[in-house]
Amino acid sequence: MEEDYTSTIIIVEGKNDRIRLKELLQDDEISILCTYGTPGTERLEQLKEEVGDRSVYIFTDNDRSGARIRAALRDAFPDAEHIYTHKGYAGVEGTPNEYLLERLEKAGLLDA
Repeated sequence: MEEDYTSTIIIVEGKNDRIRLKELLQDDEISILCTYGTPGTERLEQLKEEVGDRSVYIFTDNDRSGARIRAALRDAFPDAEHIYTHKGYAGVEGTPNEYLLERLEKAGLLDA
């Protein structure tokens, strides 16, 4: 496993997205996993194993590639909650902090 056991998982596309969210969240109860691009069957199985029965949030870029990744993850994690960034931003890593914090708070991942 990439992370220690936590109660909540956020799945993002890449390591820069993970680094960006970790800086904002600073919460030991949330692990952030990466797809590293469009996940194949093997990566999806790895993610399922890592996630187990924990709560899952999917936060991918709002572009064509992000939509493909989100679709694959939606099939693998039908109960996951989806977090969306604004289409005009350069992905999760290029989204302003204020907007990311707003999205995370709306999803219930930040203490009010």
